[in-house]
Amino acid sequence: MENFWQTINSVELTSTTAIVRIVVSLVLGSLVGIERKQKGQMAGLRTFSLISMGACIAMMLSIYVCQETVGLLRGDPSRIAAQVLSGIGFLGAGTIIQMKGSVRGLTTAAGIWIIATIGMAVGCGLYLIAFVATLLVLIVLTLLEWLERQVNVGNEARTIRLKVKGIVKTIQPYREVLEKYNIHLSRVYVEYDYESDTTRLNLLILIREHSDFIDVFAALHEVHPTISISLSNQADLS
Repeated sequence: MENFWQTINSVELTSTTAIVRIVVSLVLGSLVGIERKQKGQMAGLRTFSLISMGACIAMMLSIYVCQETVGLLRGDPSRIAAQVLSGIGFLGAGTIIQMKGSVRGLTTAAGIWIIATIGMAVGCGLYLIAFVATLLVLIVLTLLEWLERQVNVGNEARTIRLKVKGIVKTIQPYREVLEKYNIHLSRVYVEYDYESDTTRLNLLILIREHSDFIDVFAALHEVHPTISISLSNQADLS
């Protein structure tokens, strides 16, 4: 066993150390990928595993080239690693989705970038650093998300759009409904159509992520006879 640990922690890159590092990078990438997949992200278990292994192999290739051609004390093993980080940036950008002013996937993109660096750390034989980094990533993605919800940091801007029969002269009843559901009303845009005797209300609100709007819509509908009501990710009231 002692010889095995000495082998896998050896500075010299061999077939045994390479295989161990690839397996370790696979495991660490899978741990983060499972967490992302549980959150419904497109980039999940397989994506993170492949990224981690690919970065690990690229790092080992960089080390191997210097080891076999110019020696460990000369050359620049960071060249391939630098290109890996540049390439990962494009892959991370592919996970970012913009939907009507709302940007999604930033956390997953950041996860892809850091899992690549973890894979590179494994490729260099820095197992302890890689394991600690993976643990910290999982803490950020789980514990800090829970903390955001507890301290009400994870709010996002939404717009509730209503078309109401008649001319609405006060929004106080709507404000009271929103306060009942712990929704902060930030701004209001009102448009009167006297010809058709209708009012359009755009309510810019701040609300926690993944909130259920079914009960909120039902309560807003009871304030005035409502023709239509919808929710938009767009924070612009114009």
